Amino acid sequence: MKRLNGMDAMLLYSETPNLHTHTLKVALVDATDYAGDFDFQLFRHTFIRRLHRLDPLRYKLVDIPWRLHHPMWLQNCDIDLDYHLRRVQVPAPGLRRDLDGVIGDIATIPLDRGHPLWEFYFAEGLAGRRFAIIGKLHHALADGVASANLLTRIMDVPGGVQDERDNETTCVPPSKGELLRAAGRDHAQQLAALPRVMADAASGVRRLRQRSRERGAQPDLARMLHAPATFINHLVSPVRTFATATLSLAEVRETSRSLGITVNDVVMASAAGALRELLLRYDGSADRPLVASVPASTDRSPHRISGNELGGMAVSLPTHISDPLERVKLTATSTAIAKENNELFGPELYGRLITYLPPFAAPPAFRWLARRDARNRLFNLPVSNVAGPRERGQFAGAPVSEIYSAGPLIAGCGVNITVWSYVDQLNISVIADDRTFGETHEMTDAMVCAFREIRFAAGLSDS
Repeated sequence: MKRLNGMDAMLLYSETPNLHTHTLKVALVDATDYAGDFDFQLFRHTFIRRLHRLDPLRYKLVDIPWRLHHPMWLQNCDIDLDYHLRRVQVPAPGLRRDLDGVIGDIATIPLDRGHPLWEFYFAEGLAGRRFAIIGKLHHALADGVASANLLTRIMDVPGGVQDERDNETTCVPPSKGELLRAAGRDHAQQLAALPRVMADAASGVRRLRQRSRERGAQPDLARMLHAPATFINHLVSPVRTFATATLSLAEVRETSRSLGITVNDVVMASAAGALRELLLRYDGSADRPLVASVPASTDRSPHRISGNELGGMAVSLPTHISDPLERVKLTATSTAIAKENNELFGPELYGRLITYLPPFAAPPAFRWLARRDARNRLFNLPVSNVAGPRERGQFAGAPVSEIYSAGPLIAGCGVNITVWSYVDQLNISVIADDRTFGETHEMTDAMVCAFREIRFAAGLSDS
């Protein structure tokens, strides 16, 4: 067994009937040149033979009696594959938007905690002899970096023989006494660490205040705890919608080099431009910067396939700026400040503090927040940018042509933007509830247009 860390546990506690905290991983497989039948039975057989490499998928959640501590993972458990591996049909004509509709339906249904917290769907009916493998994993199992590493283990190993074998289970459910003794030991370790954590937090706050005074006023950046009210911020419904789009990673890199900024700055500036367009469309004005919640990984090891090792940054999005190059400049400034603040406070300190979240009080508090029809003053929306696999993968010998990822919605925020790079692509996913947009592809289309606007302003042409 192993204890969920504070961030893992928070992602469990914050799940409510209208706020599901699973994530989605979508791989499109092109079987055009595949010799033989590429079907659900092949998918199932291949998945079973690789299950031994996917340790988190064999974790089962174990609650501690009377919620005296965070839950634990019981490892190496037996899996009911008839439950976890499913097939779905994409309606005709089987285009991108038809698949996105199916993914939205899958995202709407929360995971059953009576089973290991994942499901995989094999989607048939796509045009051009393509198939989609849709993974729904609880965020408590893995963050973006761990999910990317896990995905590479599902795909074929480049140039090598697959390490495939049958699976052996060794899990034995613990007794109540064992759970309570483990909780007592872990609490003792946490209490011993608490003075150091509090001292580090106080030091981090002092560093942030001092640096803020040194920077002086930043009138064009959003103020902390002052995220404005917008059409995307409301009581979130339980229904999910999904949309995707793809940019050329080479063009994004060329743009970042031309403007002297990072790829992440280009992503954030494109999001800001897209949100500005939609604010003008839905709210009739875009006169204040928005605040994005941006996760920051504290462990980028290529071998980590489970858990959440995350910090968080608040990034001002200059949606009030009409000029694209000025918007890029302000975005680069705000992301640089957010990164500096993250370092000054301590990248791992947020996770260390979350460890002390009380398991008996956190779930009802999160349920209250989820039902509260009030403005979220912390953030307007989450935006993530994760480096995915650099080499083109295959599944059962057929190439994986695209990969997408989507994170959960949070209280008072009806949209989540997740960007994953894959080989030569920058793939955009937007998940939203059914109250936010008339059509969720409005957001992905606007991001593509905002990126094109930045390239044009930088004097670059489309390839």
